[in-house]
Amino acid sequence: MVEYIKQLFSLEDFRKRFLYTLFMLAIYRLGSHIPLPGIDTQALQEFFKTFEGTIFYLYDIFSGGNLGRMTLFALGVMPYISASIMMQLLTVAVPELQRLAKEEGDYGRYKINQYTRYLTLFVALVQSIGIAVWLQGQVSPKGTPIVPEGGLLFSITTVIALISSTMFLVWVGDRITEKGIGNGMSLLIFAGIVAGFPSAFIRLVDMLRVGDVSPFAFVGALIFVVAVIVGIVFIQEAERRIPIQYPRRQVGRQEIVGGSSYLPIKINPAGVIPIIFAQSLLIIPSTVLGFIQHPIARAMHDAFNPTTLPYNLLYITFIIFFTYFYTAVLINPVDVADNLKKAGAFIPGVRPGHDTQKLLEYTVNRLAFIGALFLSVVAVVPIFISLWLKAPFYFGGTTALIVVGVALDTMNKLEAQLLQRRYTRYGRKIK
Repeated sequence: MVEYIKQLFSLEDFRKRFLYTLFMLAIYRLGSHIPLPGIDTQALQEFFKTFEGTIFYLYDIFSGGNLGRMTLFALGVMPYISASIMMQLLTVAVPELQRLAKEEGDYGRYKINQYTRYLTLFVALVQSIGIAVWLQGQVSPKGTPIVPEGGLLFSITTVIALISSTMFLVWVGDRITEKGIGNGMSLLIFAGIVAGFPSAFIRLVDMLRVGDVSPFAFVGALIFVVAVIVGIVFIQEAERRIPIQYPRRQVGRQEIVGGSSYLPIKINPAGVIPIIFAQSLLIIPSTVLGFIQHPIARAMHDAFNPTTLPYNLLYITFIIFFTYFYTAVLINPVDVADNLKKAGAFIPGVRPGHDTQKLLEYTVNRLAFIGALFLSVVAVVPIFISLWLKAPFYFGGTTALIVVGVALDTMNKLEAQLLQRRYTRYGRKIK
């Protein structure tokens, strides 16, 4: 590993890209400490302590804690992530967008990216207006208003600040992708989540020191973190390789010799999206019910507690459903079979066309089932481990998948760049 890092930093181009990425991430972290004007930060902190387990707590994870502190980057890149997911779904449902994605090449991708930016702007506008209006009616548990002096000026200032900072972060993510080490948007989310790890670990150590957490719970939590990381790495890197055969072809006077390859399908192609969708569907009712002061509403709110059995059964059901749904959006066996047929490729022992499609559907459904079980375990088990150890657990479910997934993806891309440099140098030596 040390030798691999040395090889990377020996490349001048990589050093520049790495320093550029650090510079952009530093700007992001700087903005994460600038609060929005007109907000009582002390009252805000006391207020958000009562929102653990709600949709605001979930959103705060993806914003890197910026929402809980209500900084300039309170929305983070979540409007862009939401817009990207919506565009993926619309591309499947709208024929015109489907045509752009499949037939127009670079121009089609450019137009879809442009539409995604417009949709991001709209999502950020709606969310910023909602935050500006909502904050002005909230008070801390001690009765202190979060916005001491609200009004139209506060609303306009907040909306402009949040929209501008969100679009700025989209630009920062694009710069990291183009001029940095890549994975711009993912790295911004990664940086926000990882920034909270040191303080969480220090808090756990302090609890161990004062006796609030037993040594067994402390060691058990560390072992489980390692186990979660190993499990995620294993599943995220695992793939089913379907053999593909290319026949001999005659192009003019030249005969192109056929060869063999494979079609890789990941065990969990849906990534962390099913968990995000499932959490959103379950947390939104809980959040809404928390504002209703009625015995029935309170009982329903308690039923949506993440530690209850009904909640986790629904949680697992939604994860399985969205895993199958999102996998079907990402991998279309009909299109894959058609593309193989057009290229003259085939799966050995399987007839091109309908039979190939059936085999792909069977394979994808089996892999989706394994991926759904994996996501269910990663999402649910940390909750019960935390209760069993009687210790706060800060690395499970969504957080673990995002951090490990982004780290793996970034390392794979860096390894590909390093391999490309080696081939380039080798080609120059031959010449």
